[in-house]
Amino acid sequence: MEYLNAADVLPKELLNELSAYVSGQLLYVPSVNCKKSWGSKSGSKQYYEQRNRMIIDSYLKGVKIDELCERFHLSYDTIRKIIKRQTYRALS
Repeated sequence: MEYLNAADVLPKELLNELSAYVSGQLLYVPSVNCKKSWGSKSGSKQYYEQRNRMIIDSYLKGVKIDELCERFHLSYDTIRKIIKRQTYRALS
């Protein structure tokens, strides 16, 4: 992200209007380009989707939640939430 001086890039009328709201402060202007979903750029989204599929598959094959907690280093409640969320989606 690049820092720009608003006085260098905005028309004077717009700069005056903005100054009434954020005079002397930093202002973030989000991009108008297509926003990517969380984790799609870094690969995190795919990683967690694959991990959650492995958890569900293991659970459906009879692996107990306690064992899944140890295998995936997650809490009991987290494993339960993953299973519940996936089975809810399957029923929808």
